[in-house]
Amino acid sequence: MASLGAAMVQHGQRVLLVDLDPQGSLTFSLGQDPDKLPVSVHEVLLGEVEPDAALVDTPEGMTLLPANIDLAGAEAMLLMRAGREHALKRALAKISDAYDVVIIDCPPSLGVLTLNGLTAADEVIVPLQCETLAHRGVGQFLRTVGDVQAITNPDLKLLGALPTLFDARTTHSRDVVFDVADRYNLPVLAPPIPRTIRFAEASASGSSVLTGRKNKGAIAYRDLAAALLKHWKSGKPLPTFTPEI
Repeated sequence: MASLGAAMVQHGQRVLLVDLDPQGSLTFSLGQDPDKLPVSVHEVLLGEVEPDAALVDTPEGMTLLPANIDLAGAEAMLLMRAGREHALKRALAKISDAYDVVIIDCPPSLGVLTLNGLTAADEVIVPLQCETLAHRGVGQFLRTVGDVQAITNPDLKLLGALPTLFDARTTHSRDVVFDVADRYNLPVLAPPIPRTIRFAEASASGSSVLTGRKNKGAIAYRDLAAALLKHWKSGKPLPTFTPEI
């Protein structure tokens, strides 16, 4: 998500990134220490602070609504509240006019935090790691998307699955993509995000893969950002990917 946000900034967009994962992986990858945040999305979701009080700027031009482990407690507290799925949507309504693109990074678990992210979103992309059994979580996530479309966000659009950690040299990566596309009748978006050591290096340095030297990951994210912007402007479907046999 950090790299997609950075690519959007390079395309001239004002970008807000929202970290909804209690592990704070997106927050950490952008150079913030989750354990030292004075306030985070935790307090925002519970209505304890206004969203703009929790925002932090990043060196690459994005604005971040950060997360830390406190968010796990917010999930439990939200379960006891009416309208709990709409907490993020209400918060973002106060600040979203300042941004062209808002990217919400949902946790891998399908609890109330993910429901908040999907309820607040206009569109959803399913990240698909091209690894063994990666597809097992896809079906459950798609059922959650269907529930959200039926109950809290009927306008939510499913754009498709985005292959990540894709290695065109291996049969296994291609098999995962074919399996998901066939099993769930789900569009597979292009370009796939290739496996590269630059992602680990970028996270460790608190930046996105777009910083530093030119690399395959940066090119893929710039192409994805351009495709999304074209999609939003024209309404045409995103380009899809079919791996070579």
